[in-house]
Amino acid sequence: MGGFSGEHDISIASGNQVYGQLDHNKYNVYKIVIDREGWYWEQEGEHRPVDRGNFTVDDNGQTIHFDLAFIIVHGNPGENGVLQGYFDMLGVRYTTCGFYTSALTFQKGYCNPVVKSFGIVKVAESALLYSMDDIAKTKSIKLPVFVKPAAGGSSVATTKVKTQEQLLPAIREAFTEDHAVLVEECINGREFDCGVFRKADGEKLVFPITEIIPKGGHEFFDYEAKYQGFSNEVTPAECPESISKHIQEVSSKLYDLLGCKGIVRFDYIHDTAKDELFFLEVNTIPGQSAESIVPKQAKAMGISPAELYEMSIQAALA
Repeated sequence: MGGFSGEHDISIASGNQVYGQLDHNKYNVYKIVIDREGWYWEQEGEHRPVDRGNFTVDDNGQTIHFDLAFIIVHGNPGENGVLQGYFDMLGVRYTTCGFYTSALTFQKGYCNPVVKSFGIVKVAESALLYSMDDIAKTKSIKLPVFVKPAAGGSSVATTKVKTQEQLLPAIREAFTEDHAVLVEECINGREFDCGVFRKADGEKLVFPITEIIPKGGHEFFDYEAKYQGFSNEVTPAECPESISKHIQEVSSKLYDLLGCKGIVRFDYIHDTAKDELFFLEVNTIPGQSAESIVPKQAKAMGISPAELYEMSIQAALA
């Protein structure tokens, strides 16, 4: 848990939630925190170093080699494939999508064209910028637009831009979080999320969908709406069964087409005026704090967080 991005603290909250739900009578569980200053094993307030050469820790003179990494690092380096590549080289199993899928889905500018090519869901028009000199790419996209880091999460440095005067400052802010920025057409409608998970025996669980309803003056599911209570998250979503079923079917297909593993969440906007579903993004390491969406979806299926994480471990070890 932890990481190098603006989602560091969210990852710590998710990691602590997972740690508390695991069966400590069955597993020897170690909390490994990744910071730019170093990697450490956290135990009762003490920080003990991790040997990154072989991903081990010293526990009272005993070298601990891990059978499995339960990756709950949102953003860089946990969600973008970096940790997955590291563990692949060391031969350590992990609970998430593999390197290639993680790298592709984390970069929205690369992932969107791939998802569009499948022909099963619409994708909003967008432009991928690598510097401020690329502003001309945005001319064909009508306002309002969303400006966001191309590889980021939790809506960090994400802005809804309504006027031309707001565009440049929003792009500059997004560049503070990532080296590439996505300027994306704004689709008006209802936001829905759907979690998917494949168990060790091959059974695929497609969770009940959640509707995200921002409140308190928030026009979209921004950082405050997500983590400071400025949204209502309704699970199962109160919508026509045809919409719910369609979102679940698309999510199930995307899970396989993108080669996903572990617990994954897909986000969409349903254009109510045109009755069209638009893909927003894939979260290959969705939040697992007490207030996060996927645990609530699993609960609606009668699956507790402890049961969900146990299934995740067994699927990774299978």
